Amino acid sequence: MLLENLLESIEKKAVSQVKDLRIKGIKYDSREVVQGDLFVAIKGFQTDGHQYIENALENGAVAVVLEDETYCTDRYPWILVSDSRLSLAQLSAAFFDYPSRKFTLIGVTGTNGKTTTTNLIARILEDAGYKVGLIGTIHNRIGSRILPGERTTPESLDLQKLFREMTEEGVTHVVMEVSSPALDLHRVTGSEFDLAVFTNLTQDHLDYHKSMEDYYQAKAKLFLGLDSPHNVKPGDKYAIVNTDDLWGKRLLKEIKVKTISYGIEQGAFFRADQIKITPIGVSFLVDDRMINLKLTGKFNVYNSLAALAAVHALGIPLEKGIASLEKVTGIPGRFQLVEGSGDITVIVDYAHTPDSLENILATAREFAQRRIITVFGCGGNRDRTKRPLMGKAAARYSDFCIITSDNPRNEEPEAIIEDILSGLKEISFENYRVVVDRRQAITEALNLAEKGDIVIIAGKGHETYQEIKGKKYPFDDKQVAEEILSSLRRRS
Repeated sequence: MLLENLLESIEKKAVSQVKDLRIKGIKYDSREVVQGDLFVAIKGFQTDGHQYIENALENGAVAVVLEDETYCTDRYPWILVSDSRLSLAQLSAAFFDYPSRKFTLIGVTGTNGKTTTTNLIARILEDAGYKVGLIGTIHNRIGSRILPGERTTPESLDLQKLFREMTEEGVTHVVMEVSSPALDLHRVTGSEFDLAVFTNLTQDHLDYHKSMEDYYQAKAKLFLGLDSPHNVKPGDKYAIVNTDDLWGKRLLKEIKVKTISYGIEQGAFFRADQIKITPIGVSFLVDDRMINLKLTGKFNVYNSLAALAAVHALGIPLEKGIASLEKVTGIPGRFQLVEGSGDITVIVDYAHTPDSLENILATAREFAQRRIITVFGCGGNRDRTKRPLMGKAAARYSDFCIITSDNPRNEEPEAIIEDILSGLKEISFENYRVVVDRRQAITEALNLAEKGDIVIIAGKGHETYQEIKGKKYPFDDKQVAEEILSSLRRRS
């Protein structure tokens, strides 16, 4: 591709020596550069891509996009821009010929519920006969083909490449989780959405966003971009908004495209009534139609309403949406029952925010026969202010807590646990034990449990690793619980 043509997709401050240059690809990691690539130097949180320009050139880069003018030199062709991340997104979309224009793109954002909601929407669309691409926290998927994914929302270059692959395989609809850092860091810039879903906004990512207002503004970008002049896709754009959420109420007032509200409170267009929660599911009424889900919890009422509202905007009848939802038996790591737990109930959940932990524990409390024993920790190198709040949420609904490691990353697990304990101590909750080793913590919880008890293992859900000091070690909460339960059965 002629570089000059590609550069028409971005705003440039200055350009040097690019005339008649052709490129074969784009890279932002100098280690992946091959002969003929355009290298985009990004200033990251830990490393600065500008420091690796020489490596990229040695590996075959023919030109460099950069934002630090001290690296502008006559030794190589360069393009100076204001924001390399923004330019990477715009260049990637153009390089792959704007693939999101070739299918219906649905984005789901919010603190909690993104994974379940995207999976429910995908299931309804697939049952309606469409070929669906799914992008999210658990994995990426093209039809039934599972692809690995390292983060909730891929980097812009990787995302556009994945979109292109999806178009080549005949995908008609893509449903994706859109995280707030992804919106802030331009990972979805250049992606043209047809529909966006807002689930809720509660405390998380404040290590990154610094305030709830900043967090909200990042989320709002997805919705305010629906009618952007850069979104040239024909047809109506829709915003699906949970108006039981205070931030959702505000968002609804600020959106300029068509909207559909959902919730449990009066006034929502898609409203659930006569809700009944049991250990094995939840039933509720929508538009005089009863829904019987095999997913439980009030939070899954919201997730289901969001999915029904989204497909309604796409023209799928309510009856078909309900029929699909009633077939769904579970989402990995989302209030997932552990098999073989006998006369105790063991549940694994990804809950890693104060609100999500409170939601799953409140759900468990509704059908608990005896005690709730909660095993949880908090991630390292993330929002410290939510740790005492997690402790309070656990204490409020649990009879006993075992505080342990989550993904400590580069922090000391004991320091993270101290932050959690400050929340417990603030409300004088004393029914807890600290067990730093997560496997041992799960073992002790299952040993403590008696007939009728519920053991909640929270924080990691579907994850199959534990991240400690920069390394990922194999660890799967569900698998570990199953192994321990099996051992306990043999012993008895």
